[in-house]
Amino acid sequence: MYSTETGLRRLKVRESLFFFGLSILLNAAANALTVATNLGSAIWTASAVNLSSLSHISLGTILAIYGVVVIILNTILLKEIVWRRIIGNLLFVLPFSYLVQFFTGIFRQMGVPALSVGWRIGLDLGGVVLIAIAISIYQRVNLILHPNDDLSYILRFDYFHGRAAIAQYVSYTMPIIVIISCWLGTGQLLAFNIGTIASLIIQGPIIGWADQVIFRHLKHRRQVGQS
Repeated sequence: MYSTETGLRRLKVRESLFFFGLSILLNAAANALTVATNLGSAIWTASAVNLSSLSHISLGTILAIYGVVVIILNTILLKEIVWRRIIGNLLFVLPFSYLVQFFTGIFRQMGVPALSVGWRIGLDLGGVVLIAIAISIYQRVNLILHPNDDLSYILRFDYFHGRAAIAQYVSYTMPIIVIISCWLGTGQLLAFNIGTIASLIIQGPIIGWADQVIFRHLKHRRQVGQS
């Protein structure tokens, strides 16, 4: 929904496509940036990097598998099979997973891993913030969602009365379990550092902040319905 001086209206097709395209590219590039800095990625990406290293399966494929598992979890939480939602999740996660892998390669070729620690910390934290902003945008557009973000969306509005931070924290349970399991299996942690800790602490609140500040005329459909 889009807020105007005369009230609320549905997004036009070109508006939905613009905001969605912008957010998915921003999210993929920001995730890739956090991977390239090697100072900690968002928790889902960090767990995928560790699982990729343990299993020797490509990062893109691991992210795609994650998507399918989370789609099943979302269906359980919704207590119904919504085929439009499931297909939308799949249409999002498959190209997105390999976009992250693509952008990671670009940032590595640009020399991001070789930058000084100070620069990499700044880029890593910036990537975490941009991921949260991207999530806020496409959750409000609600055209199709990444399964991970659909999980936090379902938790936020169906279980936690619209509270973005709590929903985000609860949605981290699965990737945290994966990271701990990989660490116990290999004795090392990859892509888990200052950026991951920052993601755990601030990503939920930043999503809530971005809802009010970034493209503030965009409104959640459920948020509108509840008001």
